[in-house]
Amino acid sequence: MTYNIHHANPPSESVKIDVEAVARVINQQKPDLVALQEVDIHTERSGKNLDQARELARLTGMKSFFMKALDYQGGEYGIAVLSRYPIVDSAGYLLPRDPAIGGEDRAVASVTVQLPTNKKIIFASTHLDLKEANRLSQARALIEHFQDSSLPMILSGDFNALAGSPVIELFDQYFMRTCRDDCAPTIPVKNPNRTIDFIMYKPRTGLKVLSTRVIDEQYASDHLPVVAELEVR
Repeated sequence: MTYNIHHANPPSESVKIDVEAVARVINQQKPDLVALQEVDIHTERSGKNLDQARELARLTGMKSFFMKALDYQGGEYGIAVLSRYPIVDSAGYLLPRDPAIGGEDRAVASVTVQLPTNKKIIFASTHLDLKEANRLSQARALIEHFQDSSLPMILSGDFNALAGSPVIELFDQYFMRTCRDDCAPTIPVKNPNRTIDFIMYKPRTGLKVLSTRVIDEQYASDHLPVVAELEVR
């Protein structure tokens, strides 16, 4: 699953934080791995005592790894990964951003998990910038970082880019998207009209897509979650 959770603030609520609503969406789908974007850790708006990544891990019975993209309101704001499998390695790093262009700091959170078959896979969550020039440099950094790994690898997140855009066309040279044609839109939650949230995987690494769907859940966030089922051969 990939899910931009809008810091657990339902779009129909002005300031309410509802982590339990996000957890319900996850629990209903029962994913093994979740890429989360727009996650708050100890911020004023979400609660100084609230670590959203750890709380979602607790509510879903999963393990978590968080990577800060930037400091925010006395806490941290970034991305996270949830895993039902043991996390045997984890790493996070900031993505490039041109100060002359502006934009917001962005990051990637990556975990290596061990499956019940003892096979290992890499699962990463990211959230690219709103400005295309930054997105292109961030895409290149992600491709370069993961290209030499021989493990099966899944990259999921909010790419802030449409299919056919320069950013997604660049990713398409190195990754396979779980949905290529007639993909269901993921934003806005009411009358969605564009697809910017994707699950991708490295080809020729033993992964096969069985299904992909967008979940029509209109309360918990301003994005619809994407769920894909992949087989590890």
